[in-house]
Amino acid sequence: MAKTSEAVAEGVSIASAAARLTVRNHILVETIAHDESFDAVHLATFAQETLVALAVEQEAAAALARKQRKNAWGRFTDPDGTHDYRDRDMRNLRRREKLHRRVAKELRNRAADPESVRLLVEQARNAAWGDVEANLERRLRVEGMRPDVDPDYDMMRGARMQALRLVDLPRLSAHRRKLAEGEALQAAALEAAQVAEPAGE
Repeated sequence: MAKTSEAVAEGVSIASAAARLTVRNHILVETIAHDESFDAVHLATFAQETLVALAVEQEAAAALARKQRKNAWGRFTDPDGTHDYRDRDMRNLRRREKLHRRVAKELRNRAADPESVRLLVEQARNAAWGDVEANLERRLRVEGMRPDVDPDYDMMRGARMQALRLVDLPRLSAHRRKLAEGEALQAAALEAAQVAEPAGE
């Protein structure tokens, strides 16, 4: 039983990490990409739905293990592949089904528990803020870096100059050409309009 309990705890831990990642990504998209304010009530609902969706996945995996066990019963020939189970796999498939069902049950319990949902949202929010903080620090470090304190300045200078020649300058040249073409078209249109005015009078 101890091994089964450990396997269930590990399954719940993995599913919880997946839920935390999903809620964290949702926070980042809503608050940063869509410029929405942090809404704990909305996020609690989303967190509950995420836990239930993961429980449904576990229940589907349990149902598959049950089906595979039924198909394996009474088959004693050599298997044709990894998932071609035989009678000797019955015990393992029964245990797998049981594990999936217990993980699903625990996830549904957590989805129904307001404190567990609140903790999930809080952990996801902290993770999201950690991502934002790390990104800001990285950008400030890069933008505030001076050549005399950057240990990689000399090594990366050649790559930066090559990028300037091969990417930035051609892009700038193309942009200038477009602007010049646009100005020429505007001038031609203005001249055509001025020529057409006396004829209209």
